[in-house]
Amino acid sequence: MTYLGTQAEDLSSPPLPYSKICVVGAGSWGTALASVARRAGRQTAIWGRDASVVEAINTGKENPKYLPGIPLPEGIEATTDLAQALDGAEAVLLVTPSRTLRDICWQMRPHLGAGVPVALCAKGIEAGTGYLLSEVAAEILPGHQIGALSGPTFATETALGHLTAATIAFQFSYTDRLDMPSSAAARLALSLGSDFFRPYISDDLVGVEVSGAVKNVIAIACGMMTGAGYAENTRAALIVRGMDEMKTLADVFGGRRETVTGLAGAGDLTLTCSSQTSRNMSLGVQLGKGIARDRCFDGKPVVVEGEVNSVSVMDLARRMSIRMPICESVYRILHQGADVRQTFADLWSRPIEGERRGLAISINHPATLAVEAAQ
Repeated sequence: MTYLGTQAEDLSSPPLPYSKICVVGAGSWGTALASVARRAGRQTAIWGRDASVVEAINTGKENPKYLPGIPLPEGIEATTDLAQALDGAEAVLLVTPSRTLRDICWQMRPHLGAGVPVALCAKGIEAGTGYLLSEVAAEILPGHQIGALSGPTFATETALGHLTAATIAFQFSYTDRLDMPSSAAARLALSLGSDFFRPYISDDLVGVEVSGAVKNVIAIACGMMTGAGYAENTRAALIVRGMDEMKTLADVFGGRRETVTGLAGAGDLTLTCSSQTSRNMSLGVQLGKGIARDRCFDGKPVVVEGEVNSVSVMDLARRMSIRMPICESVYRILHQGADVRQTFADLWSRPIEGERRGLAISINHPATLAVEAAQ
């Protein structure tokens, strides 16, 4: 059998899908991914903490708490018993918030079969340590390949079966490169692919993870400016310059800039910055309108990954001595009480610089000169 990128005499193994997929986390995205796996013909188990959600999935074929009104395919086995969910699983999709990842990995460790690959489906950087989530998982789950699934994927649309594409990334070993169809990334892609869900394969795990963490912060920025009354010109500029900040951080950690222009970077960034279906953008819109943080989302304790990630991203940027002005603006507003309009006025009046990094130029912005002249 011949595959793209191999020689005609290549003896690679035919790719085989994983027969059982375990989804850890029964929120909206976890439930949507369980639907993807089941519709692709895989035996599918899903673990959740909330017994009422688990019962509803098993008996009503619906997750009324996170995806109300969306019917789930027959055959998804939901449970609150993590050992039961992981029993016999050949691959795991870990779909829990970044702040709980370390604890969940410890809980999974004694029940995870030898060599079972784990794909992280949350986005972020661990607070305090500055570790990428794959580094956290690899530390606790030695002997297991750790990857990520990311892309422009709203849970509701995915669960409804709208055409969706995503990137599945694992670091490739020497053996993986000799027999790429048998790699964890290729097998998981084959396991989830269907007539509506199209996976792409990547060996740049770092680039995919950094893109996912930073895009949430940029989405909050886009929301803030929308809420404050700015228009489409502003949002487009933030998306493109935000992508440059994603590339800068990916570069530092050994990721590839081209990954940032793919589904997990530009694709996810564009989606998240274009709709208030995203909690990140929605939070930004509310803050931009002047709503106090504790009153956002009608006072409900909604976890917004970009809010947490903004701290970790800025810690990394300072540690690595790189400039990420949009992320820094979001950080100042969220965590230092800075005014939205003044902060973004400052962002827009920074020194004029070349768009291409190699064009080393910096000129004081006219708006800054005008302010100085008036003083």
